[in-house]
Amino acid sequence: MIEQYVLGLQEVDETQGATVGGKGAHLGALSRIDGIRVPAGFCVTTDAFRRIMAEAPWIDDQLDQLSRLHPDDREAIGTLSAEIRRTIEGIVLPDDVAAAITRALTGLGARAAYAVRSSATAEDLPTASFAGQQDTYLNVMGLAAILQHVSRCWASLFTERAVTYRQRNGIDHRTVYLAVVVQKMVFPQVAGVLFTADPVTSNRKVASVEASFGLGEALVSGRVNADAYKVRDGEIIDKAVATKRLAVHALPGGGTREQALDSEQQEQPALTDAQVVRLVRLGRRIEAHFGHPQDIEWCLVDDDFQIVQSRPITTLFPVPETGDGENHVYVSVGHQQMMTDPMKPLGLSVWQLTALAPMYDAGGRLFVDVTRRLASPASRAGLLAVMGRGDPLVRDALETVIDRGDFIPSLPDEGPAGPPAGGAPAPIETDPAIVTDLIERSQASIATLQRDIQTTSGPARFDFLLAAFQEHKRAVGEPRSMQVIMAGMEASWWLNEQLQAWLGEKNAADTLTLSAPHNVTSEMGLALLDVADVIRPHPEVVAFLQKVEDEGFLDELAKLPGGREARDAIRAYLDRYGMRCVGEIDITRPRWSERPTALVPVILDNIRNFEPGAGKRRFEQGRQKADRKEQDVLERLRALPDGERKAEETKRMIDRVRTFIGYREYPKYAIVSRYFVYKQALLEEAERLVRDNVLREREDIFYLTFQELHDVVRTHQADDQLIRRRKEAFRSYQALTPPRVLTSEGEGIAGAYRRDDVPTGALVGLPVSGGTVEGRARVILDLAETDLEPGDILVTAYTDPSWSPLFVAVEGLVTEVGGLMTHGAVVAREYGLPAVVGVEHATKLIRDGQRIRVHGTDGYVEILS
Repeated sequence: MIEQYVLGLQEVDETQGATVGGKGAHLGALSRIDGIRVPAGFCVTTDAFRRIMAEAPWIDDQLDQLSRLHPDDREAIGTLSAEIRRTIEGIVLPDDVAAAITRALTGLGARAAYAVRSSATAEDLPTASFAGQQDTYLNVMGLAAILQHVSRCWASLFTERAVTYRQRNGIDHRTVYLAVVVQKMVFPQVAGVLFTADPVTSNRKVASVEASFGLGEALVSGRVNADAYKVRDGEIIDKAVATKRLAVHALPGGGTREQALDSEQQEQPALTDAQVVRLVRLGRRIEAHFGHPQDIEWCLVDDDFQIVQSRPITTLFPVPETGDGENHVYVSVGHQQMMTDPMKPLGLSVWQLTALAPMYDAGGRLFVDVTRRLASPASRAGLLAVMGRGDPLVRDALETVIDRGDFIPSLPDEGPAGPPAGGAPAPIETDPAIVTDLIERSQASIATLQRDIQTTSGPARFDFLLAAFQEHKRAVGEPRSMQVIMAGMEASWWLNEQLQAWLGEKNAADTLTLSAPHNVTSEMGLALLDVADVIRPHPEVVAFLQKVEDEGFLDELAKLPGGREARDAIRAYLDRYGMRCVGEIDITRPRWSERPTALVPVILDNIRNFEPGAGKRRFEQGRQKADRKEQDVLERLRALPDGERKAEETKRMIDRVRTFIGYREYPKYAIVSRYFVYKQALLEEAERLVRDNVLREREDIFYLTFQELHDVVRTHQADDQLIRRRKEAFRSYQALTPPRVLTSEGEGIAGAYRRDDVPTGALVGLPVSGGTVEGRARVILDLAETDLEPGDILVTAYTDPSWSPLFVAVEGLVTEVGGLMTHGAVVAREYGLPAVVGVEHATKLIRDGQRIRVHGTDGYVEILS
């Protein structure tokens, strides 16, 4: 292969990122777009960079050392990266490389001034911008200076910030190469940035322009305030002219300097309104070419816009694809399911195939389209009532959209809306046998699934699974099961509303539901206390568990005194609950049965923090507390006017809530039990595909949809490139935060509590489990990294059922995500933990170890120290 050390921008397009880096590829593509002006220039290719690196083979050893450093070890990274930079800058350019650059400069004009700009192969990607990680030099003049600055750009691949950025993003230093863009300098009157989507709201219809006098360097570096404009549909909808005290200008002999602006110019708009609108039109043309919203750097020279950079905006949350051009409003499924992390494609598609409502995926998350329900006044009222009970932030966000008036069309009501949420109790008698019958039938169905799926393989297994998904949906949507869930919730709402009205007591149902029967999630937490009881008497087993890293540790346990009993206790727990894990709605997540080490820290905490018999004791204490509360409430009611009737109605509702509320957790347990059966069956197919060299590794199936995997099994052909792209996309989704409500314009709407009844400085949330508790905050983001002490308060992003084993060891709960009837709230009430959920950014605003006070009745958190 003939090495090319220089390519003109006109010879380059966006497919050549490996040769000219992200910036060079985008500039080449920009120069080909009709009506877009780009300063003339050329790229010094990655071939030249490789040639330079080959001149110093000892750099390989330095890169090995660098890759072994932790991203937080700033001192070591700084020292080693400085050594590598000095090495690269000290290499004399080979004659043929220097000659190629010289020829290109001569063609453009050797006496001109140039911008010398780094262009890495891992930058300006749809998934990571790498903005500002390498160096740029402006107004460089003369051949010798330009060659020197090309070397400096190469060396800047190893600045401390660039090295740390790659380490944090899991990018191998050896896989990134540097090209250099050399462009004729433009000397603008005005420069700035244009985002073709609003970087604050993510709205794709709103463009954002920032502008200041002189070179854009002052604006990008943050040394000057810029004029700011918002433009929608060719009209300026918002405008703020800043006081611009200085500008950066090029010096005649090279380099740049800051220059103070006179007082009159400081207050002048840098652009006319017509220029702003014209610039946004150019931006829309660029966006259409690349197919993504763009972050564009521009210069204005004699009323002519020149584009000096364009990169994808990587921080925008994607929008579900519908293709109909209509307005849509989506509600996050993850916020309802207490799992806001991204899901892999197989997880997304299996959830979609087994869900009762159509769901759309975007950014690795699932959303429900509620547009039609919002458009009809009657269905809107029902939806807002349900959302308001579950998560007031979702309701407020939806009301924000409705209040805009013109985003959602108004449709006539399609018929009777039915009773409002929280109205008359569901028509079902208060009979415990209904719950036990539902559970028995569910267990029988899962046993049948486990038995019958083993008789299938290959394409026939997928046909079997598609039929199983229909049975899955039938079981989840079983009318009697839904009636039981609604009866429990409505009885709880009735008790809270009526007892507050009659007795002035908030959230009385929280105590009345303590230790309710048939709550499989709270039972799961208590059962792990029983496991700790088996292990606690055996010090050698405890010591062994403190050092466990290998997932096969259960087999090793049997060799220790007491180890056989410990192993059997853990295995029995896994037989019952091993299908669970954090983020369990994603079938691809490792289950406790597959990764039992995840439970070890919790078991060790239980051994250290509890006395024997704590599980049974806690359940009985909760039951007795609920009994005492019931007696207290009924006595106080009887003393009121019409007290006997009120007490009788309340007793009926208490019986109802205790009969049915525990079952609220069972359908999710059944879903996840079925999911584990599906997963094991699909992994058996994956192992066959790996044996037949169709797939590289078993987990590659996680990056295919169910239908795509079906096709691979049928054809014995897989698309490696597709799997690789999906892995890259999934990595990028992990950096995104999904909004509770998302519009088809890309706008994420957070919602607000709009409360004025909390102390200044308190963190506001949703009260879901009554009481007040003060203690040490333990900010825990990974269940496998727990280290709890008595009195701790758990602070985390979300808690799905897998977190319930921690609930027995803490005194309170604070989460960023959640609603009144989500799993964390239900189990917190079961255990009597004061809990506030939906506290925005709680894991960032509360530091691990701080003393906090959780007001579970009133819904706020105070930071005390």
